[in-house]
Amino acid sequence: MTDLPDYRPRIPVQPARVGLVGAGAIARSAHLPAYAAWGIPVVAVASRTADHARALAADFGVATAHARVDDLLADPAVDVVDIATGPAGRLDLIDAAVRSGKHVLAQKPLSVDPAELPRLRAVLASARERGLRVAVNQNARWAPAWRLATLLVRGGAVGEVVGVTHLHDKPLPPLAGTAFDDVPHMLIADYLVHWIDITRCWLEGARVVSVTAQDSRVPGQPDAARNPWHAGIQIGTSTGASASLRIVGDARSRSGGCPFWIHGTEGTLRGSVLLGSDFLELDRDDARTRFPLEGQWFTDGFAGAMGELLTAVAEDREPENAAEHVLATVELGLAAAASADAGGVPVHPLDLVLERASDGKAPTT
Repeated sequence: MTDLPDYRPRIPVQPARVGLVGAGAIARSAHLPAYAAWGIPVVAVASRTADHARALAADFGVATAHARVDDLLADPAVDVVDIATGPAGRLDLIDAAVRSGKHVLAQKPLSVDPAELPRLRAVLASARERGLRVAVNQNARWAPAWRLATLLVRGGAVGEVVGVTHLHDKPLPPLAGTAFDDVPHMLIADYLVHWIDITRCWLEGARVVSVTAQDSRVPGQPDAARNPWHAGIQIGTSTGASASLRIVGDARSRSGGCPFWIHGTEGTLRGSVLLGSDFLELDRDDARTRFPLEGQWFTDGFAGAMGELLTAVAEDREPENAAEHVLATVELGLAAAASADAGGVPVHPLDLVLERASDGKAPTT
């Protein structure tokens, strides 16, 4: 292929100014390093613990550390609020930011509580009425191999998608003794959200007819690790296309990664992400083409998610990672968690259509 789609983050020439809420590990290790590398202006930081906000601001040269989140929301220098906090209270923060007239990038998962969805939809409707953009930090959409795969699928490189397969062939992050170990069905409800989200991007246009999920403890899993270390999700759609996501456990491998396959009616994309395993190749018409890749999911993916929101604001359009688009990811995750909670009984969502994302282009006039 001679015209390779540009899979790298896009940042507008004059990006809107960002205020960061949250001063935890993900803000320090991913958000701020990515923004600094890609020229995204962060003008303020706030946290529940004022000392943490001050320390983070000092370390990254951010001009203002607010003692309270409300002060950041009222700051006229802040155009976009980057919510880098845990799920608890996230909807309240999104609502408060919208009420303050700010665009929002919210951490994933957007929601883990089905009871929140009516209020979430109301908040998003309010934002739309006010001309505000609310996006979700589904940063893995901009992992280089996954992003290029998305653009190639959209361009018809494999024809009609027949199946998507993911294998988690790497160690799990530390879970035992962390707050994540207290989240029911954590691998399905939280960790696999990135894999669920990119899968729904590759299956866009289909209606989901079944979601089946299971998790279980594995041999050698320590008693201190309360959450199961094996998890699997299967998704069936109205077109006959299907998807399978599998974590075998805390994989022991010196050369691991997260391989994936996108099989289509005219070809196959295969690749991998994480742990330096990144690659993408197209197998079509008796030829295999491996594409050169630049960058990494961590941290370029974080620049991609924020950059898409900033570009959408500059171009007055919906971002590809708009919260309303990500709602289907939320519903898929909730269905998977419900299936796992029922011991693997299939869940059949009602009217869950995987709508296509914005094409990332400014509207014509």
